[in-house]
Amino acid sequence: MSEIPAKATESEDPSDRARAEAAGYIDVPAEDSLSVGDAMWQSSPPGSIYDYIKVASFSIGPDGLVDQWSLRAEQLFGISTERAVGMDPIEAFVDPELHEHGQRKMAEILDGREWTGVVPFKAPESAEGEPGKEGLAEVYVMPTRTEEGERAAVCIVVDVRILRRIETDLAASQSIFGQSPFGFLLIDPDLRVRRANQQIANTFGGTPDDHRGRGVHDYLQSPEAERITATLRRVLETGNSITDMQVTGLVPGSDERRHWSINLYRVHSGSGRPIGIAWLGTDVTERRAAAREAASARRNLALLNEAGARIGNSLDLETTARELLDVVVPGFCDLATVDLYQGLLAGDETPPGRPDGSAELRRVAFASAVSDAPFVGGGAPVSVGAVHHYPFNSPCADALRTARPQYVPAEEGGLVQSTLAVPMVAHDTVVGLAQFARTKGSEPFGDRDRDLAVELAARAAVCIDNARLYRREHERALILQRSLLPPGDPEASGLDIACRYLPGNAATEVGGDWFDVIELPGHRTALVVGDVMGRGLRAAVAMGELRTAVRTLALLDLEPAEVLSALDEIARGLGTPGGVQQATRAARRPREADLSEVYLATCIYAVYDSVTRRCTFANAGHLPPVLVEPGEAALMLDVPPGMPLGVGGEPFEEVEVELPEGALLALYTDGLVESRDHPLDEGLQAFVGALTDPATRNPSADDQPHAKTALNADTHRDLEDVCDHVLSTLDTHHGEDDIALLMARVQGLPEDSVGDWTLPREPRSVGRAREYARGRLQSWDLDPLVDTAELLVSELVTNALRYGEGEIRLRLLLDRTLVCEVWDAGLVQPRRRRARDTDEGGRGLQLVGLLSAAWGSRRTPRGKTVWFELPLPDGENGMVDPAEALLSLF
Repeated sequence: MSEIPAKATESEDPSDRARAEAAGYIDVPAEDSLSVGDAMWQSSPPGSIYDYIKVASFSIGPDGLVDQWSLRAEQLFGISTERAVGMDPIEAFVDPELHEHGQRKMAEILDGREWTGVVPFKAPESAEGEPGKEGLAEVYVMPTRTEEGERAAVCIVVDVRILRRIETDLAASQSIFGQSPFGFLLIDPDLRVRRANQQIANTFGGTPDDHRGRGVHDYLQSPEAERITATLRRVLETGNSITDMQVTGLVPGSDERRHWSINLYRVHSGSGRPIGIAWLGTDVTERRAAAREAASARRNLALLNEAGARIGNSLDLETTARELLDVVVPGFCDLATVDLYQGLLAGDETPPGRPDGSAELRRVAFASAVSDAPFVGGGAPVSVGAVHHYPFNSPCADALRTARPQYVPAEEGGLVQSTLAVPMVAHDTVVGLAQFARTKGSEPFGDRDRDLAVELAARAAVCIDNARLYRREHERALILQRSLLPPGDPEASGLDIACRYLPGNAATEVGGDWFDVIELPGHRTALVVGDVMGRGLRAAVAMGELRTAVRTLALLDLEPAEVLSALDEIARGLGTPGGVQQATRAARRPREADLSEVYLATCIYAVYDSVTRRCTFANAGHLPPVLVEPGEAALMLDVPPGMPLGVGGEPFEEVEVELPEGALLALYTDGLVESRDHPLDEGLQAFVGALTDPATRNPSADDQPHAKTALNADTHRDLEDVCDHVLSTLDTHHGEDDIALLMARVQGLPEDSVGDWTLPREPRSVGRAREYARGRLQSWDLDPLVDTAELLVSELVTNALRYGEGEIRLRLLLDRTLVCEVWDAGLVQPRRRRARDTDEGGRGLQLVGLLSAAWGSRRTPRGKTVWFELPLPDGENGMVDPAEALLSLF
């Protein structure tokens, strides 16, 4: 690195005074009247320039080596005195490339020449091997003489980097202070202005120099001046800054009060000594005026935000009206009422109201911040819940008629001084009227208040109209859902049935839960409970389709697993326009954008045989059934859950369970045992515990010596009590989902109500079948049915002999009806056909259809069963004459 050029001059051997002045050891007065002897030695006080500039010195002996080394030199170069003394400064600190030039300069200095320049230096390595400091030094070398008269030199060294930083800081400070758009004052510890910028001069007049020496009272009046003075002293003493302090005062030549926002902070010297306070202020008068103008708008916006957050949280009409009043009282008005059209509350389909605004309204909400009594509002007092109407020429009727807000005149001597009647308009339809009133002492309503009232009423009206529409749709969906459930108390052979259905609340809408009791041939009963995933009208419609499909499949007398398999295919096709086939094709294609809806449902399907008391279950992802045997604790049956309906691809398993007499079987949906506060496992345990309660148990028939009819009369009442006990014990009021509960008490057919015979495959079996049927019917006191039953039994047994296979089984079942079944091992189902007049046969099944209440056939594991059903004679329904029925065939 090369040396920065410097100028060397011949020493003129200045006088002692000149040298003292140059060194700064004496103060030179403005008037040159003091001699050298009058000079006083002084030390610079803290805060002088030497707090910032670090000046170092060392001396060079006649031999060109360092002979004195100051402490500042140790700090600047990082070399101790012991090591520095005796060093050649050129060899030690100057770059080797500059040694020759440096030696020439040293020779000139020792010849008596002064030298000033900027020299790059690098200190030698330390004793520990650490590299020395590098830097740039400004050096002032002055020739001297020793006591022996030999030439020497004194070197004054300053770190150039510190000088450049000070220079930059001063320039930046001057720029900020002079060009700042804020008022800037530098206040000394005596609370006098030391310096002011141009902005202060523009505000308070004069030039910046005119403000030197001024105090706070020169700018502000009492008591504001005393407050600011106390604050300045506190900042000076504690050093804690003050931010955004509001100050009010006057400026010269104006009577308008101005407002300033000031910031105060303590200023320190380079040594850390407090030297004053910086005052930074800005005029906020216009900002405060704008803030006052915007205050009302902000309050209105806050009120609208609150209205948006609080109004419409409920889908109830009356609750929504009360939420509006909770927002406006007392934040906007002192009293308020809401009237809604009576037709809207009654659920009428026609638009509410009349063109003249005189239709009946019901007061649904009232709020007051000053009185509990409703205000008059231009007519007789109206209490909450009362139905009324406004006169045709009243401001309220005019507001309803024109859909525009109206001012209601105040009554003489009344509490109210200003009232607004605001129509509640939703989707261009007036649904009601809101009145806002302010009492005497409050500010009357203005145009801005009127606009705010219209906005608040409109928001509430939309929420009320939404609640009205939702209530209508909810009621329709609920009616639809209830219409799809079994009406009244279902009846079944060999079972006593009790059921409950609880819809979800208005927030959860209707759901897809359903249950069904389907009578099957042979005094068998299908019990079904299902749950379509989702809520709303769509779920209810899907539930209706699935329930219809279940009933259709049940009448085909399929096995439970086959019913669920067919139902699964139907569920997969519900959301696809093309049905099941289209859904199957879509499942085989790779992933594409699928716009079809997916319907999933769980279902448990059980078939109970009252003769054998055996029940066959098949489950499609539903909760397990619960069984309570007489005298035992309730338990959940282990029925394989299977996949939900609509998933497809997996077969369903069947489980057959023999149910003891008097046992209780419970089927249910997840709404009964699961909620947000009660997990599923906890709910299942609670349900099992409720059924295990002794209050829910029913003693077996063997323990009762009374007649069976008495048991039947009491059992149903007990089962209804069990349902009520379960619903009251469990958390059924959460409203998160609808609940379906189906309970059945087992009452198998007595042995004496069943006739069962096996017939060989020979023609004589037809006559024996007639004899068996006649004898059993006579033992049951069913003589009016003997002839018809004999004829029909003969026809079925004859068909079994002609078209069937294997041995023949005849079974008669007596319960609420008489059922006759003929079993054989053939797989071909009988088909009814219309015989022509010339045909000798083909009329047997026609005869069965004419004489019986119902007939049919079903597959069995070992063949088929053909059956017919006859109603029991009750004296009201006359029996069909077999002769007339036979003649009607021709």
